[in-house]
Amino acid sequence: MDVLITEELVSPAIDRLGKTYSIVSEPTLWKDPSSLKAKITDARALMIRNQTRVTDDLLAAAPALKAVGRVGVGLDNIDLSAAKKRGVVVIAPLNANAVSVAELTLGLILALARKVPAGDRSTRSGQWDRKTFTGIELEGKTLGICGLGRIGRLVAQRAKAFGMKLVVYDPFLKADSPALGGLDAVLFETLHQALGGADFVTVHSPLTPETRHLFNERTFGAMKRGSFFINTSRGGVMNETALLHALKTGYLAGAALDVREIEPPNSRDGFESLDNVILTPHIGAFTGEAQARTFEAVCDDLDRVLRGEAPQNAVS
Repeated sequence: MDVLITEELVSPAIDRLGKTYSIVSEPTLWKDPSSLKAKITDARALMIRNQTRVTDDLLAAAPALKAVGRVGVGLDNIDLSAAKKRGVVVIAPLNANAVSVAELTLGLILALARKVPAGDRSTRSGQWDRKTFTGIELEGKTLGICGLGRIGRLVAQRAKAFGMKLVVYDPFLKADSPALGGLDAVLFETLHQALGGADFVTVHSPLTPETRHLFNERTFGAMKRGSFFINTSRGGVMNETALLHALKTGYLAGAALDVREIEPPNSRDGFESLDNVILTPHIGAFTGEAQARTFEAVCDDLDRVLRGEAPQNAVS
């Protein structure tokens, strides 16, 4: 076996790769760690999305493994240190879906501001209730951005075009960072400083031990009363219980969540009952363009590695 695919991954790029290499695709294998461990023993490459947990134990069972191709940008399901220790290159085209995620973020901000989902549901039920769905404009409002990496910067550029004011928190940035160039954004040293005056807060931070539950009861309490929270990064950066409390008490005006702590969620008795919450099933990267770019980049790099060449999108 040259390539083992353990999730539901389908693409013309995979079909092209299959003309040269032996590919075994088992879309539900990620659900059975013991079977996965047995199956991976002779694989030269592994292709995954975000469900497969690539642990040191799994890598130890794959002596022939040369590369892990991650179809997406989140790396919290891969033990990067273990991969490096074992000489396994991790491939992830980090720029491939940035535009798609940024555009979804702006779409969610607009939908919250103008109460689009609730207005749609009401109108479909036969109502014509214009007053209830009076919204707000984005122009002149302040957008707080947590994490000004590839996606955060694209969000900032698009929000600026709407006339929004920008405040940023990113512990890796300095005031003279090129990333801030042309944004007219205010960089704060602490997250709480950035949150206090923001009408909308959007998160674009990776999930790490340092960012897990970065948004918690204290953090949500530091946000401006009546503000909105948007998360298109990783569900683990927020404490869902704390967010639900802030929404149910009316402290926050609304939220839009493309990601959850557990995906899919185990229950539907929380956010699903609130009209001021927009929920989408982790579709930030799911545009035709982003998916094509991502699959092509991963498959091209797996081809390079299997031919003994260096990949172009190695992250480890």
